[in-house]
Amino acid sequence: MAATINIKDPAERNKLIAAAVLGLVALIALYMAFGRGMFGGSTAATKTTPTPRPTASPVDRAADNRMVSPEEQDFVYQTTPIDYSPGASYAPDAGRNIFAFYEPPPPTPFVPPSPSPPVIVPPSPVPTPPILLSFVNPQTVFAGSKGFRLEINGDKFTPDTRIYFNQSPMPTVFVNAQRMFTDVPANLIAQEGPKQIIIQTPDGKTYSNQVIFSVQPPPKPNVTYIGMIARKRANNDTAYFTEPGNDKPYGKRLNDIVGGRFRLINITSDNVEFEDTQLGFKHRVPLNRTPPTTAGNVPSPYPTFNPAMPGGNIPGIPDNIPRYVPPNQPANARPQRPPEKKEDVDDLEDGGEKKP
Repeated sequence: MAATINIKDPAERNKLIAAAVLGLVALIALYMAFGRGMFGGSTAATKTTPTPRPTASPVDRAADNRMVSPEEQDFVYQTTPIDYSPGASYAPDAGRNIFAFYEPPPPTPFVPPSPSPPVIVPPSPVPTPPILLSFVNPQTVFAGSKGFRLEINGDKFTPDTRIYFNQSPMPTVFVNAQRMFTDVPANLIAQEGPKQIIIQTPDGKTYSNQVIFSVQPPPKPNVTYIGMIARKRANNDTAYFTEPGNDKPYGKRLNDIVGGRFRLINITSDNVEFEDTQLGFKHRVPLNRTPPTTAGNVPSPYPTFNPAMPGGNIPGIPDNIPRYVPPNQPANARPQRPPEKKEDVDDLEDGGEKKP
């Protein structure tokens, strides 16, 4: 059974008016919030054309679809400014203690970097020479010797090959493929040292291995000439020597042998001359003028003789030996024997007889 509203009742009439007012207020609020679109569509009418009309000229879209050339890309990269905004990337500040301060670490001592080890490149293999040089004969000589004949032995020698002695071409005599010889002059062995021997053709295209030829220094007398005793007419002069390890002097006369092979051929107050009995070399030994010393390299306590003294020094007697000065003579004077007595003494030393 439906309920009926009595309009004449004031209470019912007030309820109806309130409901109508509330509905109107709701419509106004909806209109203010959503506008006209809520209550109706657009009133604009669309006008349709039955057939599309072609344009006056077609639009070319090929330029929009083409690839960009590398030159254009480089131009864009070079002309576009760089937008560097450090503040664009926000990051919170790290928390820090305002009461803490930075203490730098102690300095580290400078240590130079160790050099890298050198790169060792293995040598390329040396090609085997086409000519073989086995040995030479002789293999050594003494410096200052006379010219000699050098024999070469090997293999694959030809008449065109030459012997080169210390890079000097030599007159070569070809015997066969295993033997050649040449004459080496004395001027090529005047100085001691190693010499190179090689076999090659004049154009240098065919060559052999090298052999070292030794030029040794000749043996020399190992003595020290300390003085001499000269006699009348240089007859039976005697030279005095010392040797290393033996300070006791000994005397040698002309034609005596020293050291088993050196003959004394000349004696002077400045030097002596020896001749090697085996090789024929001559060696000159000067007089040793070094002041004599005692053991421990301490100077001798004897007074040194003055060479400016009248009469000069006495050959064969060291200058540091004290001189006898007779009474009533100056200190720098040397005693002189009477002429007649001096001749008698010389005659006796020469093997003569004393004359009355």
